[in-house]
Amino acid sequence: MARRRRRAKLPQDPIQVSIESVSHDGKGVCHIDDTTVFIDGALEGEELTFIYTNKRKNVAEGKVHEIIKASPLRVEPGCPHFHICGGCSLQHLAADQQIILKQGVLLENLKRIGKSEPENVLEPLTGPHWGYRTKARLGVRFVVKKDKMLVGFREKHSNFLAELETCKVLHPDVGLHLRELSDMILTLSIYNQVPQIEVAYGDHHGAFIIRHLEPFNEDDLKKMSAYAEKMALTIYLQPKGPDSITRLYPPENTEGFKPLGYSLPEYDIVNEFRPTDFTQVNMEINRKMINLALELMAPKPEDKVLDLFCGLGNFTLPLARKVAHVTGVEGSSELVIRAKENALKNGIENADFYAADLFKDFSGMKWAQQKYDCILLDPARSGAKEIAEYLPKFAAPIVVYVSCNPSTLARDTEIMVHQNGYKLVNAGVMDMFPHTAHVESIALFVNDKYKK
Repeated sequence: MARRRRRAKLPQDPIQVSIESVSHDGKGVCHIDDTTVFIDGALEGEELTFIYTNKRKNVAEGKVHEIIKASPLRVEPGCPHFHICGGCSLQHLAADQQIILKQGVLLENLKRIGKSEPENVLEPLTGPHWGYRTKARLGVRFVVKKDKMLVGFREKHSNFLAELETCKVLHPDVGLHLRELSDMILTLSIYNQVPQIEVAYGDHHGAFIIRHLEPFNEDDLKKMSAYAEKMALTIYLQPKGPDSITRLYPPENTEGFKPLGYSLPEYDIVNEFRPTDFTQVNMEINRKMINLALELMAPKPEDKVLDLFCGLGNFTLPLARKVAHVTGVEGSSELVIRAKENALKNGIENADFYAADLFKDFSGMKWAQQKYDCILLDPARSGAKEIAEYLPKFAAPIVVYVSCNPSTLARDTEIMVHQNGYKLVNAGVMDMFPHTAHVESIALFVNDKYKK
């Protein structure tokens, strides 16, 4: 039997270095001999000492031990748990500089991978820096050694849960009440069989999905219902997979129950959603993003628009208020159902929705055999390579691409620009996830060949 190779022991003494740059995920970069070191919590131009957390042949990771000469851009983190919690990585960098860093990441990816530069760089979209996050998956664990119930995110460089009293980026109705939530769970008979809680908030209230590995007893159900009533929450229970989710409070037969929802006042739209549905985590930036996407697209009343990866109609329904017809296509049949329901509730009749896997051959579908005036793309992190390659069949002169991953946007840009003849007219970033290295961006592509 082959022996497992022992991991080399890491040096324990702090090492002094100068930080040369900052990586795409917000870590300080320096070089020691032939090794590139990425240091969590370090900023460009700083003199500091660090301690290794991981070391391989030519790459290593570390964490700041002591700041000797601080960057003028360094600020005191707004959260007391920043140094241990892995939920945020950039709180030590001034907020206005965080978005500049992200813009640099986008432009560097477009140039290096996409072999393109935008004709215009858009002004970044910014919004609230705290209390913005309306969706999250919180870990739950009772730690015997600490004699504490922990609810929150993992520690940095660890699978252990961080010991949090509050979370300043979460919606305040949950972020400022983590200790109360922990205390409630600890009173349950199966407190050590609750591994996670899904959190979702709409404009007016929130919902928790409590995952549990063993059945709750009647007393547990009463305690959770009382907590939900006190916190103005809807609580769902999930004993197994997603299909097992049922509503505990308010009970299923409650009259006048209101689902989660978010409004788009400029378009006279309210989108209702379930806590398991995908929605953007930052409602203010989402509203600004919709406005920007439509401004870039500049649709005309007679236009026919295709919205790919449409979800529950986040862009589709506002577009329907502006154009002759919109076709929304989404991989999740559940979200297609929700989109149709939202169109009906908002009195929108000029939108059709289809379920289709956009990463496979969709060419035989009716919607894929038509021409469009404008296309909107809002894919997941894996991007929209198949769509980028298929674009000539749609003959759309205008494409607006919303991306949550600058590297796949850049990859698709290379296809659209250098294979399909589009120009990258505009590109910019949106601060959907302040204090994290997550980069949300938007780009406008134009192909004059298809203009009428």
